[in-house]
Amino acid sequence: MKTALLSALLLLASCKPGGPPSVESSPSTAAAAAPSATPPSAASTAIAPPPTGASSATPSALPAPSAWPRLDQASDEYRRVTFSAQFEAGKDALVLATTSAFRPDVSGLGFWVFAPARLADGSLVVVNRGFVPTTLRNSHAPYDDRISGAVEITGVMRWPDTRQWFTPRDNPAQNVWFVRDPTTIAAAKNWGPVPPFYVEQELPPPPGRWPQPGKLVVNLPNNHLQYVVTWYGLALVLVVVFAVWALKSSREAGREGAGQPPGGVSRSL
Repeated sequence: MKTALLSALLLLASCKPGGPPSVESSPSTAAAAAPSATPPSAASTAIAPPPTGASSATPSALPAPSAWPRLDQASDEYRRVTFSAQFEAGKDALVLATTSAFRPDVSGLGFWVFAPARLADGSLVVVNRGFVPTTLRNSHAPYDDRISGAVEITGVMRWPDTRQWFTPRDNPAQNVWFVRDPTTIAAAKNWGPVPPFYVEQELPPPPGRWPQPGKLVVNLPNNHLQYVVTWYGLALVLVVVFAVWALKSSREAGREGAGQPPGGVSRSL
């Protein structure tokens, strides 16, 4: 009975309280099937959801480069912006794409295409142009990067992911990255200085199908009822196990007080 009580306690302690799990899955799951020389590993990065209405807000002008050092993730992330810039062809970086609750239009294994875009004043902004499937990475018909000249880009400002202890190492030799970190990518690819944020592109669509930009959509699962049932169910099991254990212990103590050994076995044979 003590073993059952201990098992119930361990089961209760092993359950994580709180809300739903990370809305963007670990890169390790996708890394296991991605065509990369880097071995997969377990990693998890919790991503805060965009505020309600962020994806439909009227875009404002991209902050000037002089204001970039003063930007704050807490107040400026998910700000919808628009600006004119020219993509620098042939300098894209491929960041392993994981399933995202914010992009329900994206499925399967693939990469986010991170590209430097040059502003009119010569500054660079890193833009996540969208999703491409892994099958296009080594194909003879790669994703379309024929956009030339300045284009009007609309998107959402995002800050870098946090690199976790078990996040796989980036593989610059194969142009594969596991963390959406524009400053790290820019330094490795010699793009030059870039802001601490990147822009998640919504518009314009590419001349071809890929890369696939899109709006961020708040689509978080509501599992609160499931959590309530689980926790109250575990608590009830624990109460029942404890009651049975207490009753049995009380009976054994009564037998010992009456001169009988535990279990009700007579001392005389």
